[in-house]
Parts: sequence; structure tokens; C-alpha cells
Amino acid sequence: MTMLGIAGIQMPVSAIANNIDMMERYVSHVRKRFPWVTVMVFSELCVFGSNPAHAQTMPGEAENRLQAIAAKYGMWLIPGTMFEKLDGKIYNTTPIISPEGIVVDRYRKMFPFYPYEQGIAAGDRFVVFDIPGVARIGMSICYDMWFPETTRTLAAMGAEVIIHPTMTDTIDREVELAMCRAAAAQNQAYFFDVNGVGDGGVGQSCVIDCAGYVVHQASTMPEIMAVQVDLGKVRRERETGLRGLGQVLKSFRDRPVAFNVYDRTLASDAYLNTLGPLKKSGRNLNEALSDDIESDPYGKNMEISGPMG
Repeated sequence: MTMLGIAGIQMPVSAIANNIDMMERYVSHVRKRFPWVTVMVFSELCVFGSNPAHAQTMPGEAENRLQAIAAKYGMWLIPGTMFEKLDGKIYNTTPIISPEGIVVDRYRKMFPFYPYEQGIAAGDRFVVFDIPGVARIGMSICYDMWFPETTRTLAAMGAEVIIHPTMTDTIDREVELAMCRAAAAQNQAYFFDVNGVGDGGVGQSCVIDCAGYVVHQASTMPEIMAVQVDLGKVRRERETGLRGLGQVLKSFRDRPVAFNVYDRTLASDAYLNTLGPLKKSGRNLNEALSDDIESDPYGKNMEISGPMG
């Protein structure tokens, strides 16, 4: 049996102040209250809030402080995310910090919440990291989850636990909760979805196990989700089937179908090009409706070049 203690911290986040002091208080408390916890996870944009004006360089002062916290308390620290300035762009980035205070990697959100996060660049690299002798963990941030290919890729890279900081303050939270459960079941992995409260979101963080069972569903108040993850269960269910039933990852591995929708040269996704530009609606909601879409909603009259898959 291989176990791993992870604590997701659903804490109040300020959009106008540095939140690192409060983050350290939580780390200190969890270290004393739950000594078996070795990984701590905070919500998306927890460090400075959601204003890109607070973007930091990495390495930099803020990241150095987080490294010092991880080393002081001997924790793997996933400090949510913060905006990062890099090569003239701004990314939504989480550093992955070891108990020795070393940044072992940085994951940059692949799917910024366009059109609402215009100006934030998309990352282009999947990140998994190993806790030696214990588990392989994959990183995902907020809107990434809406594209199931991201979680599937992490599982294909061997991730047994998916860490998913989010900052959801919108009315689609219930949809995300369904997605969390689906992502865990489809990929036979534990899924830690950590939202903030206050300026950082509406809470309702959740932990789902590798069989799709809800381990914990948080309220809308500040909360510590300390969970003992059973890696043996992950490995057993991947071998014998989810709840003794579908062997999902093996079936995906042995699939007879090629997904042509991902090959842009085949124009299999031609319908998507009829949906108009990716932009935010203006004051007049009716202006967002294209006459072309209204008259030809399924793209029956569109011109397609190239062979179909």
C-alpha cells in the first residue's frame, strides 16, 4: 500500500493585496494539525489575485518567498498560480516547489479563459512531476479541464493524481464539478480541484478518487481538505478496471480509431470555422449573433478545402 497526504486549501483571496502571509499561516497550521500531509495546494491566482498588473518574474522575490515556506515546513508546495512575466508575455503559471525549496518545474496554463483573459499567453508544455517512490502528479489549471485532451495527456504520461487549481467566481461552477468527476473516472486518477473564496472564487472545491467517487465536496466557506490518497487503489483499478468494470486507459491505448479532428490538414473541424471569432459580447447581446450562423447553423453551405477524414 502506498499513501500520500495532500491538503487543498480553499482560502480567502484578496485581489488587491499580497496573500503570501496568509498562505504561510495555512501551511504552518496544516503542518501541525495534519503531520501526514506532504503536499499542499492552493487555488489559481491565489498569490496576488487576478490582476495581471501584479505579474512577477520567475525566479523572483515572490517565488523565493514561496520556496522558503516550502523548505521551512518540509512540504511539496503548489501555491496555486500567479501571473508571470516572461519574454514580453504574461502567463498564468504555477511553480512546483519541493520540500527542499527547489522549483522542480513550472506549469503555464494552456487554455487561458478567452475571451475574458485576453492578453494572457497560452503555455505549450504538459508538466508531470514525481514524488520519488510515491506517485506521479500532473498539473492542470482551471479552464484547461474543459478540454479533456489535457487530462488524458497527463494520464498517458503516467499521472496518478491531477492537481487542478482554479479560480471560478461564475455561475458555471456546478458544470465544473461534473467535469471534475468525469475527468477522474475517465482517466482513473485522483482529481484535486481547489477553488478560492472571496475575490478568489465561490469555493466548492472537491476531491474525486480514481473510481469517480466524491471523497470531499467543500462548502463556500474557507476550508482545509486534507485527504489521504491511496495510490495502490489507482494502480489496482487501472489494472483490473474502474470499480472492477471498464479498463478505460487500456481501452484508450488499444483504440482502433484515429481522431482526425486533431489533424487540421484534413478539415475535419470545418464546422468550427463557422462559429465566428472568439470575442467577448458587447453591450448589445444580439450583435453577437452572426446572420450567417442564424441562416446556416450547421454549416451545410460552407466551403471545405482538402479531404475529409
